[in-house]
Order: sequence, then structure tokens, then C-alpha cells
Amino acid sequence: MFTNTHHPRARVAATALAIALACLLGGCSHGEPAQEAAPAFVRHDQRIEVPAVSPLRQRLKVAPVELHQAPHELDFPATVEADPAHMANVLPALGGRVVELHVELGQQVQRGQLLAVIDSGDLAQAYADVDKARDALNLARKTLDRAHGVQQAGGAAVKDLEAAQSGYVQAEAEYRRAQTRLAALGSDAGAKAGSRPMQVRAPMAGTITALTIAPGTFVNDANASMMTIANIDKLWVTAAVPEDALGQVAQGQAATASVPAWPGRAFHGTVTSVGAVLDPASRREPVRIAMTNADHALKPGMYARASLAVAQPAQVFVPESALLMNNDSTTVFVEVAPWTFERRTVELSYDESAGARVLKGLKAGDRVVVAGGVLLND
Repeated sequence: MFTNTHHPRARVAATALAIALACLLGGCSHGEPAQEAAPAFVRHDQRIEVPAVSPLRQRLKVAPVELHQAPHELDFPATVEADPAHMANVLPALGGRVVELHVELGQQVQRGQLLAVIDSGDLAQAYADVDKARDALNLARKTLDRAHGVQQAGGAAVKDLEAAQSGYVQAEAEYRRAQTRLAALGSDAGAKAGSRPMQVRAPMAGTITALTIAPGTFVNDANASMMTIANIDKLWVTAAVPEDALGQVAQGQAATASVPAWPGRAFHGTVTSVGAVLDPASRREPVRIAMTNADHALKPGMYARASLAVAQPAQVFVPESALLMNNDSTTVFVEVAPWTFERRTVELSYDESAGARVLKGLKAGDRVVVAGGVLLND
């Protein structure tokens, strides 16, 4: 609790408190002569003694302060993002018209699942290239066999045999090239020439997060994504860390995140990367925290708050209720003898959920007034 006796409202409150306390101690009553009341406390220079008969003994709570080694939580704004290593843009291998679409936006898909069918004249040409290359290879093999037979009969020159061997090698290479291209298109090399439907299958398991095609539309740009698949079982919470806090952030650091959609729930992760370039406009750097998201509670694009645990040396902790304002300083009442207290100025480090860290003014074992200290104020 903080009080400031130099503020007008604080003075009024302090006066009212003193009157109430005087009434309590003096046993205010109507119609009876006032009796001299025992003082609530007695001041001896810088020390305040609470007598045995003082009712303050029932109102003051004194406890020892302890030394703790606890990390300090730094809090930053953040956003939820899909991990690029678990995200894929599905591009058309060849141009054509979409004749079938087997998925919709937000649908879960498995690796190898059929996504769409495209009627492609270019695919028919690829099949024809395989057939032509196969026929040329068969012809080259027959020519080579014939050249071997003629040479064994003594009727062929060496150069004719070498030419036949070269023709066979080139035909075989062309056939392999045509087959490889067809396989890269995800098609069956054994299909007949003229086949036009091209099947588009999922390169990975995940969720359809973007969809730009529909049945009947044409796809002609090999660089234009037809759909995006993102696996959000694992994703990033990217925190915007100001440059003055970067020295306290490191890879492998424990972190937690919270989102408005799930109040009271904490998501735990680890810092995987710290950006290399500061944003010149915001003077912040992206710090990426890897999060496990098995139930898909986190969605890419969500706003979040990220907390990073920064290791701290062992320090004295004091409850917030023990802190009082005295002029421009923060003070506590320390018990220097049984029910005798002395005001002491403290220097604080960070306010935590379990109290405030004290840099100077207290040591482990000191007994301080943790409740009711305002009653000892003048």
C-alpha cells in the first residue's frame, strides 16, 4: 500500500484516520466525560514503540522477509504465426482448367490426399513425349542389334557400329528425361498418350489456410499459388522486443504466451531465434518462440502477449502491502526490537506477482510490518 501525506487528499485521509484512531483508543461516547486514553504508539527519536495495551498490536502484522532466486518476467506484444518450415504453397505444375476441387478452406488434409484435378493440354504433350522417346529407344536398340550382327558377319565397318551405339545411348537418355518429367508432374508414366487430367495432391499434412481456385477457373501462372497448406501442430509466437531489452533475450530461453481468446490459459514454448535486423520504425526486433499447438487453440494471425523468463540473482522479496511512500522515497517499517519499529528506505528492482524485489535496505531475516503499516505513519 502506498500513501503520500503531502497530497491534500492524503492529509485529509490521514486526519480522519487519526480522529478515528483517537476515538477508538479513547472510547468515544456520548454523555460521558472523556477519559485519558493510552497512546497507540510512542516515538523514541527514529523508533516507534507499540505499547502492550495498544490496540495496534491486533492490527499490525509482522513477518520476516526471505531471499528468493526467481526469474523476472519480461512482457512484450506478439502475434501468432505459422512456421514457414511447416507451410507449403501448392503451385500448378502445368497450366490448364480446374475440373474438380476436392477441398475447401479450413479443411484438414493428409499428405498425398487428392486436392484438385486439372485438364491440361501440356500434360497430354508430356505423355506424348514419353511415347515418342520410348519408340525412338526401341528403334535405336534394333539398329544396334543389327549393327552387331553385321559386324560379326564381317560386313560392317567399325564406325557404323559406333554410330548405332551412340544413337542408342541418346535415345535411352531422352526416354529417361521424358519419364522423369512426367513423374515430376505427379503422373503415371505408364498411361497412354493423350491423357489430360492432372491430379494435384497434398505435399504435406495440414490445414488449407488459403484457396484461390474454383472449378472452371484456369491456372496459367506457374508462380501463382492455388492454395496454401499449413501444419499448425507447431507454430511461432513472434514477440516484438525493444532494443533496450535485447540483451536479456537469448535462444533457448523459456517463454509463455497468452491470447485474448483463451483468458487464463498459458502456452509454453522456447525462444528459437532472435532477429538479426532491428525494425527502424519501431526500434524492435522479432523474437520467435516455438509453441506446441496440438489442440489448434492458437491460430495464425492472433494477437498475443509473450513473457520471457530472465534469470536473476537471489534477492530479498517483500510484499507490496509492506511498502509505504514517505515524501519521494519508498519505505518499510522494520522491527528492531519486540514491537519496536524503525522506518527504513528501500530501493526496489522489479514488481513481481509474489511481491517486490529489494535491491537495498533489507536483508534476509529482517522482520517488517506487512499489514497495517499505514497506522504507524505520523
